[in-house]
Amino acid sequence: MSERKPSTHVTAAIREGVTRLDIAFYTPYLQVMVLGVDSTRPTLDFYSPEGQVSISTTGAGPVTAEDVTLAREIADAAARYLAECERLHTEQPTHPDQADESAA
Repeated sequence: MSERKPSTHVTAAIREGVTRLDIAFYTPYLQVMVLGVDSTRPTLDFYSPEGQVSISTTGAGPVTAEDVTLAREIADAAARYLAECERLHTEQPTHPDQADESAA
């Protein structure tokens, strides 16, 4: 089995005057940080040497009810992601050679 290399993908598209950016981090070098915890506007940052995504309050203003809802959705999704990563990690073979044998 070939080794998978870390990567970051950025795609930009403009359709009917609307710009869309997609960023995908496939790297163990991704870090997560929360800034502004003592201010009126917290920011959640995902970053790696290749790029950064920041999530903050609506219009960079004071926290709204919608911002709280989004923060809960992010926390719920992160908990599901963690559970799925833990499940898959425990199910995979301990040694890479075992994966090659089972694929044959």
